[in-house]
Amino acid sequence: MTGVSSSHKEASIKTGEFFVPDSKDKGVQVKNRISKIKNVIEGKLKRYYGRSLDNASKEEMFQAVAMSIRDIILERGVKANETMEKRGLKKLCYLSAEFLMGRALVNNMINLGLLKEYRAVMAEIGYPFEELEEQENEAALGNGGLGRLAACFLDSLSTLNLPVTGYGIRYEYGMFCQRIVEGQQTEVPDDWTAQGDIWEIERRAEQLEVHFDGTVEEVWTDHGLTIVHKNYQTVMAVPYDMPVIGYDSHVPATLRLWRAECPAVFDLHSFNKGDFVCMLQQKELAESISKVLYPKDDHIIGRMLRLRQYYFLASATMQCLVREHKKLYGDVRTLPEKVVIQINDIHPALAIPDLMRILIDEESLGWDDAYDIVSRMFNYTNHTVMQEAMAAWPEQLFKSMLPRVYAIVSEIDERFRQRLLKAYPDDRDKTAQMSIIAYDEVRTANLCVAVCRKVNGVSQLHGRILKTRTFRDFYVMFPGKFTAITNGITQRRWLAAANPALCELICDHIGDKFIRDCRELERLKPFVDSRRFLDDFAVIKQINKKRLSEYVQKRQGIALDAASVFDVQAKRLHEYKRQLLKVLHILYLYRHFTGNDHYVLPRPVTFLFAAKASPAYWRAKSIIHLINVVSTLVESHPRTKDNIRVAFLENYNVSLAEHLIPAADISEQISTAGCEASGTGNMKFMLNGAVTLGTMDGANVEIFDRVGEDNIFIFGAGAKDIDRIGTENTYNPKDYFDRNEDIREARGRQRPVSGYLPVSVVWGL
Repeated sequence: MTGVSSSHKEASIKTGEFFVPDSKDKGVQVKNRISKIKNVIEGKLKRYYGRSLDNASKEEMFQAVAMSIRDIILERGVKANETMEKRGLKKLCYLSAEFLMGRALVNNMINLGLLKEYRAVMAEIGYPFEELEEQENEAALGNGGLGRLAACFLDSLSTLNLPVTGYGIRYEYGMFCQRIVEGQQTEVPDDWTAQGDIWEIERRAEQLEVHFDGTVEEVWTDHGLTIVHKNYQTVMAVPYDMPVIGYDSHVPATLRLWRAECPAVFDLHSFNKGDFVCMLQQKELAESISKVLYPKDDHIIGRMLRLRQYYFLASATMQCLVREHKKLYGDVRTLPEKVVIQINDIHPALAIPDLMRILIDEESLGWDDAYDIVSRMFNYTNHTVMQEAMAAWPEQLFKSMLPRVYAIVSEIDERFRQRLLKAYPDDRDKTAQMSIIAYDEVRTANLCVAVCRKVNGVSQLHGRILKTRTFRDFYVMFPGKFTAITNGITQRRWLAAANPALCELICDHIGDKFIRDCRELERLKPFVDSRRFLDDFAVIKQINKKRLSEYVQKRQGIALDAASVFDVQAKRLHEYKRQLLKVLHILYLYRHFTGNDHYVLPRPVTFLFAAKASPAYWRAKSIIHLINVVSTLVESHPRTKDNIRVAFLENYNVSLAEHLIPAADISEQISTAGCEASGTGNMKFMLNGAVTLGTMDGANVEIFDRVGEDNIFIFGAGAKDIDRIGTENTYNPKDYFDRNEDIREARGRQRPVSGYLPVSVVWGL
């Protein structure tokens, strides 16, 4: 996500300890800045740890450097907030279950324009800069493209000097830390908060209550009908704020993360009765909400926990939003003029009925007034066409856990049904399909489409699919709601931070304006045939491949051949993303090598996979096992081990991606057409000079349009072809298997290799 900053700038930003120059400040000498930065770091070590530069530990040095950076960002934030409040500017609230931030230290240095200065300081101290980076834990707040998009979005809006706060959950263990044991995925806790996080600030004084379960009663008073929620369970939402600075920005974004805690009030009565178990159960139940991202939901307890998580995020955020608005402006009726709320995928959808609840029950607004406010504030970004991701909750579970919210959703549904019956008086099936509550389930996707002002897809193809397939009937009723805004990435993270050598090469040829506005990269076109540029690029690519090889050797003990072609498929593990198809291609090559002594490839190829599979997704985990079995298989044969290699890189995260993506020669983007909403990995790989091999799916379509057919390799059926096959019900995979010898041979029962089952047995064939 990129953009051009506003014209507002300051000549310099004064912190409490030194001046940070912006692009217009030419008067301060670099040498003086380096000296001041060094003094700040030394002061932090003395005051907070009682250490000097000579005897500080690695952790203490990292903390001191990070605090010096954090101080600058926070002071900018204070000034920005004062300006925003005085001017009464509209603010974006961005709700997402994931924020895959990655390490912040170097990215913040780049965005502040201080990376060279800090490198110089570390060199003067005699401390390796790379060791400084390695001390930072990666915030385990996301899994894939959804969370990374959210992180890039905050960076982009801050770069544009626009006010935004992201809201998420402070997962204690994130999703999980992936380990490969005997070829299979094993999930272990990712305890990223064990030593705290230098970037976050706890705001315990601003904690809020979130209520679950209980009963709802209607009580008539002199002032009319009052809704009373009784016998509820209380969970405290404690906010932690993390600043996010954009490039040369004067308006840092804020990421507010909610941690779930049991109320601090000690129940002496229960304690004296000896009811310790009940007290512990209440504490565990409350704190489980913010333990892990996407707990297994193949059982009812897991489903209940996910519903609690999503409501916890939604309710805490809406309460916070209303409280802050009343503090600044007093009247909740002005909310739509001051706040816009973006729902990033379906998880935070319950923010809609919970804001209705607050406005009606706590602010005493009538239904029509409350609904008018809510319907003008929310927008919804859909991220998938996969039905299993369109969250639908069992109606009785929803009603029991969230009785007041259920009543509000029921009323929204009833009023929406009346509109549907007028539009489709003779089509009860269509009315039921479009309703929010039907067939004993609550459909939050339908809730979002019914209420929100805008519904957007995340690529142009995805936008069309939403209109013609996923929400076709809604589009007929509300054509003005639907739009498509293609996902984006920030070149600050994925070029300047991940690939500094390539960034410097580009700067040498077109200047550094592209770091703010990636449209400046168009100026590279004249160098498309420049031998000097291409040779320099090839040298950088080789350096990045060696860097990745060293990184993988250190982490997993896997030796990679940096002279081979790196063919990479790195993304969430899912059947529609078709890692299995790539495995079949590798087995196809294996058969040709082992069956024909004259078969050769122009260059050896290393196939690199990186992905996490959901703990409950058995088939996805089986594909990981299969990849590792095939890796051992090709390594065991003398004809293949020097020509093709396969490696699965465990625990894929932002830090690994920052090593992997700059090293890739080929980017595998081979999802079944019409299933990948957009993809952002395809953009990151291409930004770093990898050639895309893919289907006409998601943002690949737009990449194809921009780079031309000579610069991307496209194969397979398109989205319309897939739709036609599905409509005609003509696809029978066994027919392809019976007709195609290569497929049958790839499936064939290879001999067992040491420590592993045959490929066909692993895959259950």
